[in-house]
Amino acid sequence: MSPKDVSSGTTSAFTPARIAVTVLAVLAIVFICVNTAEVTIRVIIPKVTMPLWAALLGVFVAGVLVGAYLFRRRAAR
Repeated sequence: MSPKDVSSGTTSAFTPARIAVTVLAVLAIVFICVNTAEVTIRVIIPKVTMPLWAALLGVFVAGVLVGAYLFRRRAAR
């Protein structure tokens, strides 16, 4: 076996991509927490009045779920 085939078995948990995603997620959560005003949102037909943080949190969770679904589908190929 050549040295290229041998791995130490350790991988770093702190890759640049993971750090960037973590920073973006923290910034999104901070942004959600500081926006507390009541807003009126049109959801297809009805108008809904709700706190802005709840609307932002809903969109954030939907984005995380879609991203996880797409990443999982890509990894399965």
